[in-house]
Amino acid sequence: MENINIGVIGAGFMGKAHVVGYSNTPKLFWPAPAMPVLKTVCDIVPEIAEDAKVRFGFEKSATDWRDVIADPEINAVSICTPNDSHAEIAIAALKAGKHVLCEKPLSSSLEDTMAMADAAREAAAKGVIHMTAYQYRRIPAIALAKRFIDEGKLGDILNVRCTYLQSWSADPSSPLSWRFQKDIAGAGTLGDIATHVTDIATYLAGDIDEVTGLLRTYIKERPVQEGGVDLLGTVKLDDNAKKAPVDVDDEVSFLVKFASGAIGSIEATRNAWGRNNHITIELHGTKGTVAFNYERLNELQVCFADDPDHFRGFKTVYTGPAHEHGDVTWNIPGMNIGYGELKTIEIFDFVKAITTGEQPSTNFEVALRVEQVTAAVARSAESGQWTKVAA
Repeated sequence: MENINIGVIGAGFMGKAHVVGYSNTPKLFWPAPAMPVLKTVCDIVPEIAEDAKVRFGFEKSATDWRDVIADPEINAVSICTPNDSHAEIAIAALKAGKHVLCEKPLSSSLEDTMAMADAAREAAAKGVIHMTAYQYRRIPAIALAKRFIDEGKLGDILNVRCTYLQSWSADPSSPLSWRFQKDIAGAGTLGDIATHVTDIATYLAGDIDEVTGLLRTYIKERPVQEGGVDLLGTVKLDDNAKKAPVDVDDEVSFLVKFASGAIGSIEATRNAWGRNNHITIELHGTKGTVAFNYERLNELQVCFADDPDHFRGFKTVYTGPAHEHGDVTWNIPGMNIGYGELKTIEIFDFVKAITTGEQPSTNFEVALRVEQVTAAVARSAESGQWTKVAA
């Protein structure tokens, strides 16, 4: 079995998630397409890098991502850093012939995303794989919804309704991490979580042609965070802490028109008390409806028009071994998977793509299309008009 030497750049929350995926791929998908080897972990904070090396079982640690890219032993890299550094790292890695898995959003600006897509096209011609970490479209229940659509069981798609609701930044005492700074993040909720459901919407219903949207910032300033670790609202600072302005959105809401003629809506916020990781998808077709809620991750609600009148209504399908990626689920439907297994599915797809040479479904071209939608929403929020998504 082939070994693939991995470098993970960024040892925070997402770095840990990628490590879980690499470690679990051969445990849950066997025989694995290749064996991931945790070669080098990199973080700009030396103590964090060294701690991650020991904790996660890497052979080496580094504090400069350039050392990872320059290492001839490294075959593939995961980029798990703040958004503004994605482009520089990814382009350098692609030019060096490294396979790249980059966290979303692909970058902090559409210009940088386009540059990354250009570099990916050039690298792909030489057999280099590029992939964006849109893991939620890989949920078995979402894959099942896609299967129903592709098989025509829902008929023509009429409407797609998506939400992504969280509460971790609803507290004004949550510190001003990089996610609240436009020069680093590029956008707030729009880029951070709305991109996930935008990707799912296009995966299920095709390209979005036109949007009209609203952006809102509710908490205008936050206490300045000490240190560079993003703890996603789990730390609160007192009222005496120094404060600085927030210059990104807390909430986005937009209507969409699909190229197919379907319409829909996408809403995302990080200020919804009581909502933790509340992703919902509801898709209506001429022959039926599917509905999904991430907080019930292993279930898909389905209703078909050709059911008898006395039997028509939503039914629950529990995903398991009979469904896509059933290898990584457990032996009985309803035994359930969680975020760790989902990241393993994502990493499995990346490793498999490296071994087959076939670009994965969430390659940089797909991510560019999502960022084009995001940019159109931002323009629409400024103009108050329906706005075309750039071709």
